[in-house]
Amino acid sequence: MAAMGAMAAMGALPAGALPPLPTLGVPGVPELKPLTRYEAMRLGPGWSHSCHAMLYAPNPGMLFGRIPLRYAVLMQMRFDGLLGFPGGFVDRRYWSLEDGLNRVLGLGLGCVRLTEADYLCSHLTEGPHRVVAHFYARQLTLEELHTIEISAVHSRDHGLEVMGMVRVPLYTQKDRMGGLPNFLGNSFVGTAKFQLLFALKILNMVPEEKLAEAVAATQKPKKPAIDQAAGATGNLPAAKPANELAEPAKTGNELADRAENQAAAQAVAEAAEQPVAGLESQAVAEQLAAAPVAEVVEQPAGLGADAVAEQPVAEPME
Repeated sequence: MAAMGAMAAMGALPAGALPPLPTLGVPGVPELKPLTRYEAMRLGPGWSHSCHAMLYAPNPGMLFGRIPLRYAVLMQMRFDGLLGFPGGFVDRRYWSLEDGLNRVLGLGLGCVRLTEADYLCSHLTEGPHRVVAHFYARQLTLEELHTIEISAVHSRDHGLEVMGMVRVPLYTQKDRMGGLPNFLGNSFVGTAKFQLLFALKILNMVPEEKLAEAVAATQKPKKPAIDQAAGATGNLPAAKPANELAEPAKTGNELADRAENQAAAQAVAEAAEQPVAGLESQAVAEQLAAAPVAEVVEQPAGLGADAVAEQPVAEPME
């Protein structure tokens, strides 16, 4: 609260009496132009004002009994699938910044009111829209934060503009991606990602070098899923094409055909060795002798009669 009160007091003074405003300074994150609350209030009517708030609480818990959670920080999953902080646009014609912010918070959270003492910073946003993004931060107890999470489920906007509250993981696991790096890889609305990193740095919730490492991890190209699968299976050889798998079946069919032809040829040879009496028996023998000739002609190219006769006779296929 002391740091936030100091920022609010500084923002209420003329710009000429202030030291340089703090910047984020994290590689890979574009800087936004900071300005004081006093400067923001002097902007003309062509500017829109958005006010959002970060609610957080010290958290002594340990993940898996060994990873310190340090703080619980609340954000929202919005209706458009983007992450953001509770808040919204404030019409300066009818509301002060804090009154407008509390009105929006009442719709999304239901039981929290912020004051000027919770003011943290203001930044000009990039793009065609002339928007000043004001940001507030309030430290609560873990029990108070949990009460807000429960109250949010029963608020008017739950399930409509707000899909639910989420907590930001402020740790980084051993793989250097689990935790904060993976969370930063999500899609954020507007200035929400910048405001999250800025608040974590200004309020000394996460060391600046840890923030830089988390941001850098999200910018590294990820390995293709097929490479990860190969590593998990120990680089197994690729599966054989379907035509190669079908080749043994084809060979088996050819061998079966050859066996049948060989069996027929052997039967004819045995019949020819027996004495045949009369013309009628001779005609029968001629018919039997003609049958294997046609079958032998049907053999694949390259296999002569001698080659067929030399191959062993296979057992009949069931």
